[in-house]
Amino acid sequence: MKNKTILIHAALLSVAFIYGANYSIAKYIMPDYIQAFAIILMRVLGATILFWIVAPKEKLQSKRDYLYLALCSLFGVAINQLFFFKGLSYTVPINASVIMTTTPIMVLISTAIILKEKITSTKILGIIFGFTGAVLLITNGGFNFNTTTFKGDIMILINALSYGTYLVLAKPIMNKYHPLTIVKWIFTFGCIYVFPFGFFEFQQIDWSIIPTNGFIALGYIIVFTTFFAYLLNAWALKHASPNLVGYYIYLQPIIATIIAIIFRGDALTISVVLFSSLIFVGVYLVGKK
Repeated sequence: MKNKTILIHAALLSVAFIYGANYSIAKYIMPDYIQAFAIILMRVLGATILFWIVAPKEKLQSKRDYLYLALCSLFGVAINQLFFFKGLSYTVPINASVIMTTTPIMVLISTAIILKEKITSTKILGIIFGFTGAVLLITNGGFNFNTTTFKGDIMILINALSYGTYLVLAKPIMNKYHPLTIVKWIFTFGCIYVFPFGFFEFQQIDWSIIPTNGFIALGYIIVFTTFFAYLLNAWALKHASPNLVGYYIYLQPIIATIIAIIFRGDALTISVVLFSSLIFVGVYLVGKK
């Protein structure tokens, strides 16, 4: 049991690393080289192919399960990804990071409403610690919400609310099937949802102007941000509470800070250590039985 707990946290930490780097990587290629909806179409289609290759040959037991997974896909793939990437093209990474801190709060509320799970004072305290630490860490260098980024900021907020709802909706059916079976069908339905939005922008891509780093960024988005991140999240969600899975979003700014310290030579300040400590205390409280 202890080993499984370690694996759950390792999986969620890996997802936090992947998403933490994705803000800047996705912003590099979008919208200068590829428009947001075209990226969504390619990442969803690419991940769907990978999931069908590696998923076990497991059949769904009823039409109701197909419909339920179609609903999960609407929140977890279509609304979530379309609004995130389109929103990121209108705003800046730091704003998106701040707004994404609302996801664990949404998960906590949705868990109480949909799963009828009791909201304990310990979990609430953990969310408060994490939210405070994450916002202080992200805004340590200053941030700016204004009319220029307002449209994108609203889209990121919708994405955060949608992803939080997905984590809660997907939890019950995760106990019924293999995680790969779940994400395989979620992305299959996702292809249907995003195709009308992404096909037009996909046709407009000028592949000749995209630099090598642009193709590397696109590969990262498809393989890591989509395939591995959803796979690891699905496995963790099968064995852990949606609150814990959603909470790991608060570790993303820590990851971004670590990357900046290692690769850009940024200084490790007392404030960074203090704000990060608040987040780790929150992880303990939210994951505590």
